[in-house]
Parts: sequence; C-alpha cells; structure tokens
Amino acid sequence: MPATHHLYMVRGAVGLSNLVLTEAATPVPGPDEVLIRVRAVSLNFRDLDTVRGTYPGGQYALPFIPGSDAAGEIVATGNRVTEFRTGDRVVPNFWQHWQTGDIPPADAITLAGPLPGLLREFAVLPASGLLKIPDSLTFGEAATMPIAAVTAWQALIEIGRLKPGETVLVQGTGGVSIFALQIAKLAGAKVIVTSSSDEKLERARRLGADFTINYRKQPEWAAEARRLTGNRGVQHIIEIGGASTFRQSLQALSLGGHVYAVGYLGGAGEGIDPFLILKSKANVHGVLVGPKSSFRAFLDAYTAQGAHPVIDRVFSFEHAVDAFRHMEAAAHFGKIVIEL
Repeated sequence: MPATHHLYMVRGAVGLSNLVLTEAATPVPGPDEVLIRVRAVSLNFRDLDTVRGTYPGGQYALPFIPGSDAAGEIVATGNRVTEFRTGDRVVPNFWQHWQTGDIPPADAITLAGPLPGLLREFAVLPASGLLKIPDSLTFGEAATMPIAAVTAWQALIEIGRLKPGETVLVQGTGGVSIFALQIAKLAGAKVIVTSSSDEKLERARRLGADFTINYRKQPEWAAEARRLTGNRGVQHIIEIGGASTFRQSLQALSLGGHVYAVGYLGGAGEGIDPFLILKSKANVHGVLVGPKSSFRAFLDAYTAQGAHPVIDRVFSFEHAVDAFRHMEAAAHFGKIVIEL
C-alpha cells in the first residue's frame, strides 16, 4: 500500500478554481472499517454546489473533499469485518449508517459533506455502509447509483408504490430523471419527459419515453401534460426544478397524485400556493435519497432486468475539474463519471 495517495480538495475558498489535486497519507482502516481503492466517482449537482459554495444546505468547513458517489475495490479490512474481504467490489451508500426505515437515524451522515468525499485514490469507510457490486455492472456504472438511482427508486417504488399503467413525469434528463425513466418503464408505467432540448428528448424517446415536452416551445407544459393524459393528470412527478417548476408540477398532477421534491435546479426559497395542493389532494414528498435497504432492493430489481445506467461522458482523474465544468454547462444526458 502506498504511504501517500492523491485526492482533490477545495482549499482556501470555495469555487472550482480552488478545487486542487493534492497528496495525503493513505488512511488505515479501524476494526469495523475497510480501505477502498476508489475506481470511479460520479457527479451530482450537489457536488458542484458544495464546491461552488452555493449549496442550500450550507457551506462545509474548508478544506473538504468532494465526491458523494463512488465505487471501488477493498484492499484492506479491519479485524472485526466479516461481511467483506480483500478484492470485493463495493459501492458506498450515500447516507452512512442509514440501514432501513423511512427517516435517517440521528447518527446517519452523508458523504462529501459533512463526511469527507470520495474524489480520491483511497478511502476508509465503515463496512456497514457498503454494498457489493453485482457482476453485471462496471465500477463506473455502480458509481452512478448511490444518489441518483436510489432517489428515483425511493420516490417511485418505496414511497409512491408505482403501478403498471400509471403515468410518471420526469423533469430534465439528468441522473435522477433518467434513472426514474428507466425504473418507471421497468415497472410498466408510462413516462413523460420534459427538456429544453429536442435532441435530448429524442434520446429519451429511444430509452422508452412515451411522451416528451419541450418546455421552451411549450412554456405552459403542465397543460400539455394534462392533455397527454386525457386531462386526468399525472400520478407521479419527479420534481427537479424547485421554485421555477413546482407550481406547474402541482397543476399537472392528478387527483391524489404524488410530487417528489428531489431537486432545486430552478431555485429554492420561493413560496408555494397551498390551494394547488388542496385542490389536487397532492401528496408532496421530500426525498432524502434512501437507506441501504432501498439501494439493495434497487440493485436486485434493476440488474435482474439486465438494465444499465446511461453515462454521458467519462473523464480521467487528472481532468476531474473538467468534469465539474461539464456538469456546470448542463449539457449532459444521464451521469458524468470520473475514472481512476
């Protein structure tokens, strides 16, 4: 094991210009921990926001290591670890210590704030927060899943109990939305995808989207969504936009439908008209990703169908900052991966 390893840290001040490659001592696992050689990291909008210092949840103390999602192989184990052994391919759950249930326990903490992130060559993690990677998935594919896939699964399956024939609307074509599209189709649901790009909408149709709406061409997209459903409305909405889209999500919703608040790309902090919630008997859920049990259920169901994540682009570890800039440009379709 090398005495030192490379990692990215935000140092001095927040901002992509302060995300630098540096060197630190290689960590050693404690009795209940494992040492992972990180093989791939995937980016979430949360990661970009924490680096820029614009995360609504607050800024984390500097210096800090970004990278909420990763996958790797175990190279050393603590003397009390029995579930894993050296050579196992593993993926960490985003909420360390959240094993099951609807609400994370008090000791459950998230990676890449406040815990150190995973954009590094080696990381020590509790064995209890890891899952084995199915043989059908690469490191890069597994790394796309802890936040995006589990969020979509937790919303549609664990909370919403999605049924065949119901309609799901997903906003945009980022990681959570594309996983939601795949999960919904595997469950036998119909899917509407919104985007400002006709090219991205065409790709969504090739993935199985039943209907698409270009919200630049049809800014009142809620009315179009209702038209596409025979004015019944949509039963499930993956709400990514936040302040800029929430009103229309409620307008597009069917009676008793579900809105899953998972993002804030269009802003946070704006008011919501409670009458729209009352009018549709809306079920509004804040989805905080999910526990390890949800991740395991997703992996079993997803891989049993032979499904694979949609990866937009792969960057080398040396070009990790370019990966963040690619996310900042908002031109991606699916997930952005950094390989080590």
